[in-house]
Amino acid sequence: MEERPETELISIPATPRGVSTPEIQTPTGQRSPRPASKEAKSSTAWTPTSFISPRFLSPIGTPMKRVLINMKGYLEEVGHLTKLNPQDAWLPITESRNGNAHYAAFHNLNAGVGFQALVLPVAFAFLGWREEKRKKPEYTSGLVLAHSHASWKNLTNVFDLLAVGLIDKLHEAVPGKRYNRYVELAQAAFGERLGVWLALFPTVYLSAGTATALILIGGETMKLFFQIVCGPLCSSNPLTTVEWYLVFTSLCIVLSQLPNLNSIAGLSLVGAVTAITYSTMVWVLSVSQQRPPTISYEPMSLPSFSASVFSVLNALGIVAFAFRGHNLVLEIQATMPSTFKHPAHVPMWRGAKVAYFFIALCLFPVAIGGYWAYGNLMPSGGILNALYGFHSHDIPRGLLAMTFLLVVFNCLSSFQIYSMPVFDSFEAGYTSRTNRPCSIWVRSGFRVFYGFVSFFIGVALPFLSSLAGLLGGLTLPVTFAYPCFMWVLIKKPTKYSFNWYFNWILGWLGIAFSLAFSIGGVWSMVNNGLKLKFFKPPN
Repeated sequence: MEERPETELISIPATPRGVSTPEIQTPTGQRSPRPASKEAKSSTAWTPTSFISPRFLSPIGTPMKRVLINMKGYLEEVGHLTKLNPQDAWLPITESRNGNAHYAAFHNLNAGVGFQALVLPVAFAFLGWREEKRKKPEYTSGLVLAHSHASWKNLTNVFDLLAVGLIDKLHEAVPGKRYNRYVELAQAAFGERLGVWLALFPTVYLSAGTATALILIGGETMKLFFQIVCGPLCSSNPLTTVEWYLVFTSLCIVLSQLPNLNSIAGLSLVGAVTAITYSTMVWVLSVSQQRPPTISYEPMSLPSFSASVFSVLNALGIVAFAFRGHNLVLEIQATMPSTFKHPAHVPMWRGAKVAYFFIALCLFPVAIGGYWAYGNLMPSGGILNALYGFHSHDIPRGLLAMTFLLVVFNCLSSFQIYSMPVFDSFEAGYTSRTNRPCSIWVRSGFRVFYGFVSFFIGVALPFLSSLAGLLGGLTLPVTFAYPCFMWVLIKKPTKYSFNWYFNWILGWLGIAFSLAFSIGGVWSMVNNGLKLKFFKPPN
């Protein structure tokens, strides 16, 4: 029988006290860490690998050592040990998590610039400025109000970006939890029931209501585009407005078959490019043409001081309506991967800053240039209707048709991103009951149903797009108030500190502005005699 060679055991001498232990290179290439001192132990923050005690990391290359090193690297990649809901892998918003800063910029820009930018010059009609034929214009109260209006837009844009930053940081405010939807964050801050009551109505309107308004604007714009292209050669029986709504809705339903939020990044890019292009074209074409001879920049003559105050509040509500879309910030950020080294809020904030730079670049010229071109003759439908009404025979037909076509493309793209939270809610209800993902037929059925429900609401409420001031006031808390309150309730800054005062003051100012703008919007409806014609869209 063959004898086995004896194994030689070599003892390692103990290290004397007071002598530092040298770093030992292990077979895996990792350095064996030294035991932490008492001071280091007391100051060390929690990390995903802090539960792995250094005493387990022996310099001997044992299998347990390799397992622990691999686990440490894995946990550093995963991040905060986030508890993922298995249901999220079945839902449109969180189904794909390969988003990046470019996608964030596309989505934010597509949601931030849209049909609401076209009604911004209408706000100036409630304020006015006075321009007289002198060497120097006479600055009157109307001009002061106009400057205040421009300053309000600037302040609104700054506060808007600030609120986006707060929501961006609150996405992973609690370790191990990602708030992927606005209502989820509201429930975490205000409580389960109160959070639903506070956030559900404004977010539902901003999603479903905006989608309905997009059907109205998109259908009417398609009708005008057809009239421009066809001209006098149009058939004797053109499509009615309701039929154009149906055509636009059908196109929206076809595009809505894309499965998740990341899959519509290309559509958001198209929407962002078309928004920048048509908003630039519409104010450049308006300013380059001769102004109407009966134009006036006088503020509206109202019988009393209180009426003037309500008029100004309604105008500021229209501006607030233009800066909406915060119900989509968390949803966009939920499409991004998040690790301990690369959290999702970094690319989201980078994309949001780029998007809001272009948003300001689009909205300010449209508001100021549009009112300069049309003054108090600006129709309630906005600058696009004014361009067609005053200069349809002065501008080359191809250029005018291109402008209207870009608006249609932008409305089709915006419909997808604003409808995605509603699609997500439908599928969340289905998957929670059946405990299985939606099939392609169920998913398509939900989206077809939603598209035709939006079409029905648009036909039943054709005046919906003219309530910009009132709706801007009602949805203002989502933009300015709730993010500040949620920051205080979740982050819990030191009481009476600067952050504590700053967020509470901004939050209550947002609530006060919301009430004031809503009252101004109601007053405008009563004063202008808005006729609520149900099921009677324009011919």
